[in-house]
Amino acid sequence: MGVPRENTALYVFAVWLPCGVRVAEGGHGFNERDTVLLFVRVCLLRIPGEVHVENCIIILHDVKEVSVKRALVTGITGQVGSYLAESLLADGYGVHGIVRRGSTINTSRIDHLYRDPHDVEARLRLHFADLSDASSLGRVLQEVRPHEVYNLAAQSHVRVSFDVPEYTAEVTGLGTLRLLEAVRASGIPCRFYQASSTEMFGSSPPPQSEETPFRPRSPYAIAKLAAHYFTINYREAYEMHASCGILGNTESPRRGETFVTRKITRAAARIKLGRQEKLHLGNLDAERDWGHARDYVRAIRLIVSQETPDDYVVATGVSHTVREFCEAAFSYHDLDWRRYVEVDPRYFRPTEVDALRGDASKARRVLGWAPTVTFSQLVEEMARADYEAEKRLADS
Repeated sequence: MGVPRENTALYVFAVWLPCGVRVAEGGHGFNERDTVLLFVRVCLLRIPGEVHVENCIIILHDVKEVSVKRALVTGITGQVGSYLAESLLADGYGVHGIVRRGSTINTSRIDHLYRDPHDVEARLRLHFADLSDASSLGRVLQEVRPHEVYNLAAQSHVRVSFDVPEYTAEVTGLGTLRLLEAVRASGIPCRFYQASSTEMFGSSPPPQSEETPFRPRSPYAIAKLAAHYFTINYREAYEMHASCGILGNTESPRRGETFVTRKITRAAARIKLGRQEKLHLGNLDAERDWGHARDYVRAIRLIVSQETPDDYVVATGVSHTVREFCEAAFSYHDLDWRRYVEVDPRYFRPTEVDALRGDASKARRVLGWAPTVTFSQLVEEMARADYEAEKRLADS
């Protein structure tokens, strides 16, 4: 039996047990705890039609308003995705994440949130799909029927994008288009968030605001810019509630280990413990506006909650060089970074972005958002987390 798309009251037609005895009708008379929990799970995770669990069948006759919102998140296993999942779950959402099938498991950032899907109270579910496969995106959308879609997935390493430019364009750029088109074709009236990047500003001098010209300097930035404009086009052409967050460099202890900030804090910890001797980096003079992922997730949630969709720069407004980050991270361990850091030309980009510093005045004014974590607090948190992790390894 199909489930209507209206979003106003929930009504269960009937619940049958194997013996054929009718336990509940018209949504009343639930006396069995397991039946109620199953009922809640159906409502929460939006499983349409007949739901077979062991020997019990529930048929949804009419679905009109489900009180629990559902969010679909691509890139849920990434840094920002994990913080976003925490935030959504804390607010009572049913959270659905898209993950790619692989021979290795890459869910470490959300393992603390994950519960066995057989658990009737589980509110986080993962679905196999890929931004390069439009049919899988359409299938997941129809299964989940989300109220909000967050597109965080991308090939997000700027330096690597020069080595795999076609793949970067395929996933980061065209992948966004596939997801937007899948949402449009589904007819699901959801809100859409696109993770744009201040890398799109490229060579435009700081500070960079929503009015600053885009001058991308890498395949990654170009692909992100295509995704950004695809989102704007779908908003204007199809009246979709689609918004973009143009985020500055997003950091935390969950940042990937190949990104320069984690390379630095991890190496500093290993050097302190005698597990590493040198750290090789590229351009030490590059300036970046580094902010905490937790702060930026607050901004993302605020962007999606606005009645009118729009685009916002989200940044701290303060920039530091890679050299300054090194100094702060090594100083946490009472080390002189100059004794351990060496410049390796192989880590320079073919076209460098000299300085990024976002102007988040619009986000402050319209959203009431402001960062809460300072640069020194961010570096200290990352340095401490990496030291504790490396110490556990050294002691094991």
